[in-house]
Amino acid sequence: MSIFRTPQVILFSEDVTRAAAFYTRLGFTETFRVPAEGGPIHVDLTLDGYRIGIASVVSTRADHGLDPVPSGQRAAVVLWTDDTAAAYATLTADGAPALAAPHVWLHRLLIAWTADPDGNPIQLVQQLPAR
Repeated sequence: MSIFRTPQVILFSEDVTRAAAFYTRLGFTETFRVPAEGGPIHVDLTLDGYRIGIASVVSTRADHGLDPVPSGQRAAVVLWTDDTAAAYATLTADGAPALAAPHVWLHRLLIAWTADPDGNPIQLVQQLPAR
């Protein structure tokens, strides 16, 4: 019997508002924000039951005594799609960095990589038809 439930990933950001806006444009819905008014120190967002949190680097250091790394490739958010090439083109045209163009992997997936405003990689994945 597991004592854990409802897993979530927290991404650290120096600009929580900017990061939350990025994920909102991808279709995530904001489900939690603190404080409710003014600049947030933490925002949770969900998409198809998957929950991510965006936590302020400054708040994480001050409130929890941790020393988060605010940029770089510390974690990846994976987003499944029906059209990797179109999703990649839309995101990169909107200013997201082009990390790796769409390419076939394992003969069954079409994968591309971009990143959010804090440099966390975003993997776009499409299931290809069986051969």
